[in-house]
Parts: sequence; C-alpha cells; structure tokens
Amino acid sequence: MQITDPTSAEHPAFTFVKASGGIEEYRLDSNGLTVLLLPQAAAPVVTFMVTYRVGSRNERAGLTGATHLLEHLMFKGTARYNKDDGTAIFPTLQRVGAAVNATTWFDRTNYFELLPSEHLGLAVEVEADRMRNARVRDEDLASERTVVLNELDRGENDPTRKLLQALHATAYFAHPYGHPTIGWRSDVETVTAAGLRHFYDTYYWPDNATASVIGDFDRTDALDLVEQHFGAIPAAPDAFEHPVTAEPPQAGERRVTVRQAGQLGAVMLGFKSVAALDADADALDVLSVALGSGKSSRLYRRLTDQGLTTSVFAYAPRLRDPGLFIVYGALAPDVTHAEVEAALWETLQAVADEGLTEAEIERARNQVVAQEAFGRDGPYAIASQLNEAVAAGDWTLYTTYLDRIERVTAEAVQAAARRLFDRDRLTVGVYDPVSGP
Repeated sequence: MQITDPTSAEHPAFTFVKASGGIEEYRLDSNGLTVLLLPQAAAPVVTFMVTYRVGSRNERAGLTGATHLLEHLMFKGTARYNKDDGTAIFPTLQRVGAAVNATTWFDRTNYFELLPSEHLGLAVEVEADRMRNARVRDEDLASERTVVLNELDRGENDPTRKLLQALHATAYFAHPYGHPTIGWRSDVETVTAAGLRHFYDTYYWPDNATASVIGDFDRTDALDLVEQHFGAIPAAPDAFEHPVTAEPPQAGERRVTVRQAGQLGAVMLGFKSVAALDADADALDVLSVALGSGKSSRLYRRLTDQGLTTSVFAYAPRLRDPGLFIVYGALAPDVTHAEVEAALWETLQAVADEGLTEAEIERARNQVVAQEAFGRDGPYAIASQLNEAVAAGDWTLYTTYLDRIERVTAEAVQAAARRLFDRDRLTVGVYDPVSGP
C-alpha cells in the first residue's frame, strides 16, 4: 500500500491515491472501487453516496431511459432486501431515520442515504447488495413503467421542459445528449426486463463506481465497512461500453419550434459549448451568472427591464462531453419571438465584442462563490456536488473550484464568449403557444 499523505488512513484492503481539499481518495484493491472520504464532525450524521459513471450518455436507440428506469427498479429490492421478506429498502433505511433517494443525469446516476452516523454500516450494506444483486423483474418493471410514463406526461405539459428537450434533440445529430434522460416514450413503453438486466450487467460494477462518505465517521471504521460489504464483489468481467460517437461539427444555425397550449411564448438559444474539463469551462460559469442571474444581470437589464420578457436565465451545465450553453427569455405580452431573439443575440454579441465590465465580473464571481458555498451546506449537499465532479471526470474539480473561479478574468470571459457565440454553434428553440388543449 502506498501512502503519500500523512493524514490518510492506512488500511490493508485499500491503496491511498491522493488527497485534495480535505477529501481523500482510496482504491479498493480487490475490485477497483473508488472511495472518497471527507470526515466532518459538525453533526452526528453521515451521507453515503454511490455514483455510477453511467447515465443517458450511455444509452443507445431503443434503450433510452434505461438508466432512469433502473434507478426505479433498484428500489424494488434485492435477494436480501425486498418487500416479500419484510426487508424492503425504503422502510429498512427509514426505520433508522435515513433520508434515501437516487438521481439520474446525462453522465451519471447516484444512490444515497443521509442517516445517523451509527447506522452507516446499514447504508453501505444496502448499496453493496444492490450493486450486483438488484431484482430486475418483469412484474416490477410493469409498475415502474407506469410511474415513469406519468413522469413523462407531466414533462409533456411543461412548455419550458419540452422546449429544452426539443433544443437538445435538434442540436445533437449523433451524440446521446440529444435524447432526454427520462427516455423517449416508445422506448419506455417497450423496453424489457431482459434489456434492462443487460444494461445493469454492463455498467453496475465496483470499478465503474465511486463511493463517497461525508460527515461524522471514523476513517478506518468506514474503510472497514466498505471492504466488508463491497470487497467480495468482483470487478467487471468486460471493458465498459462508452460512447465513441463524437458529435460532428455544426455547420450552420438550426431551428426548432414547439407548439402547444399556453399563453406566452419563449425563445431559447443553445450554443454548442465545451466539455467540463475544458480550460474555458470556469469562465463560462462566470459568464452564465453575469448574463442571467438576478436583476443586475445583462439579460435582465436588456430584456426584462425594457419590457421584452417576463423572465430570463442563462444555464451552462458542465458535462463530460460538450453540452449546450443556454440562454432563455419568456416573452412579455404583445412582444414577438423575433424581437426577443434579436435582443438576446444583440446582448451576447456585445459581450463577445466588448466584454463585461470589471464590476460585472466581480459581481458574477461573488455570486458563483456564494451559490457554491450555500450548495455545500451539510454532508448530503457536499456529496451531491462532489458527485457531479466525479461524473465530469475529475473529483478535484470540486475541491479546487472556488480558487479557480476567483482567478477568472474579464479577458478569459470575453475569449470564451467569442468562442461560443457563433451562429455555426447555435440552435434556436421557439415556444409558440396555441389555444386549446
């Protein structure tokens, strides 16, 4: 075992990898499971989260929505924890006061528990058990399919969500970011338990996962528990399948219109952006806040203050592969889509041509830092944000983020804006409300 940090724990089953910002990374030698530890004794609680490096990015046509459906099915039980034996996962964990859930996104899915520290062992045991022993049965799929279809129906009634989905489907011809995380309806309706079982057997292995332990715990005890419950699980028998299709360069503006019942229209612009580890990604985080966060933002002052929109936002998710940098404006009454689109484009071009003021940069940096600080309040919040860095490909993105944001300059933001705000990267989405159901 190689130990290179004096504060790390020595454990015969683990190799210490590195430490950053108080978080220590270990590798379980028997199967390659990554373990991140962040002890915090502020309150007698702990979060245990398993992040799998699989999401809708890994789904092919015919199996879209598989990660999300599996998220549902993995709560239906395992050989050890199941409703038939009175040991179902939810009530078993909730009896000890645990908050339990899971989430799915483009690049990852996670399963987590926030619970009193003395019950950490139960959370570790449950997650280890469902890593390889989840029931994926036809009878469970039938009920969960209905639940997911209901979720899908709710999304269909949300114009903004539907516009966002149409924008991605239009912007991406080849890459899986073009299909929604919840999946296309026909795939959700027809996927089989056998198909989901194959997906599960492909990706749900310890060497494709990171277990994070955040909160009040003893390092050695936590590593003992992880080794006890995960140690006997073998590594994946085959190499993991990851997308090999890169989105071809966009050559020209694309457009999509969504028409459905509603009152006021909207315009959404999506620019092909950069991957999470790209050198411009931090500047784009600052840029998105400067453009769309609060009443002092550029878009609010240019559009909402001048009566063109009722709301605006800018959104720059950091994904493993290049995602979309999105700006949005909800039309005010008697304002046309063309007027709002022109004002959005004019505002973005002004930033690309002239940059932001030092005051805008300073305000945006402070907002990013404040939002990040609020988002790190407590073991679950920390685990949740750390999990996004894991999905992006480097968990130290989390520990170095605030220092990197403080170093973002006006010149870097303008250079990133020039790189992105190009009509050859642009997809325009329009929500055109119609009367009736």
